[in-house]
Amino acid sequence: MKIVADDKIPFLNGVFEDKCEIEYLPGGEIDDLVLKNADALITRTRTKCNASSLEGSKVKMIASATIGFDHIDTEWCANNGIKWTNAPGCNAESVKQYLASVFAQLVIDKGWELKGKKIAVVGVGNVGSRVSSLAKLLGMEVYEVDPPRAETEKSTSFFKLEEIISDVDIISFHTPLTRVGEDATYHLCNSNLLSKMKSTAIVINSSRGEVVDGNALKSALVSEEIEAAVLDVWEHEPNIDKELMDKCWIVTPHIAGYSLDGKANGTMMSIRAISRHFNLGMDDWLPQNIPEPKRKIIELDCEYLSVERALSSVLVHTYPIKEDDLRLRMNIKGFEKQRGAYPIRREFKAFDVVLTNGNKELVELLKSLGFKNVKLLNQ
Repeated sequence: MKIVADDKIPFLNGVFEDKCEIEYLPGGEIDDLVLKNADALITRTRTKCNASSLEGSKVKMIASATIGFDHIDTEWCANNGIKWTNAPGCNAESVKQYLASVFAQLVIDKGWELKGKKIAVVGVGNVGSRVSSLAKLLGMEVYEVDPPRAETEKSTSFFKLEEIISDVDIISFHTPLTRVGEDATYHLCNSNLLSKMKSTAIVINSSRGEVVDGNALKSALVSEEIEAAVLDVWEHEPNIDKELMDKCWIVTPHIAGYSLDGKANGTMMSIRAISRHFNLGMDDWLPQNIPEPKRKIIELDCEYLSVERALSSVLVHTYPIKEDDLRLRMNIKGFEKQRGAYPIRREFKAFDVVLTNGNKELVELLKSLGFKNVKLLNQ
């Protein structure tokens, strides 16, 4: 048996070596010649899994260590006897952390008070539901928008985007990319939608690049129809629009879900899927020795800080998003390299927080967000 795997998938090296042959390659180099004699493929989004790469191969199983699967031609695979899995929810906490850092920067950089602000969370699946919960914990008024769920669940708790768009302070997209159908998300954020937003509104996209019409967003930013945009995903990436990048407030190279915890979850789900399919006896495999964060202990004196300001300082410590922003701005052509060599980022649970002159409200809020060890040292 032979497995071909993307060489950027962490914790995978050494797992299958005593079970079968495994070949590691950059995702963009995995093609029909590489896959010709492979039985299985473990991949990320950079490998296109379609007739061009798979026809005539021996591949019977594809495991994508990512939440998205639009790189897989699922219909072609189904018609040609190829099973596939993705890793839904693997990086949901990581994207939540990304949004938390954005919210923290709104407090730190723009002087926002988050409590009472209105946010539209568009797409309320594994990721969107966590972002929704995060926003509610921060005291924001949340409008959940998810037409497919609203229809399937016959629920009245969801909102229609066109009905609330003129009222929200933030809109954050967490949808898959779909190009056809009544609820297609391709260019969901377009000139029409942007024209209806507040001039002080913030647009955030960490879902798929094509969900936002980049040219329309650029025009809206130039004409000040909206205040700012945060983009982690881009149309035509890795060849992204520099003019658009220059107009955005925060930009990152498709790494919102790139916490080490999220990557480890994706690897775990892929290994278990391959194991089950080929009966390899690793159905309960867990990643070992995940590195600790460099600054694991967060010490903060809260004496002169509001709860929001103190919380924002803690959140930015776990993930200083402006560092990713600066790296991309300084080297736009390094988009792929920055993704492949992304530094260690651990989620909230990996940090210990020690607060001086804090209060129980802040302690409980941190615990609710996912911090496991929070100590209060009042003087």
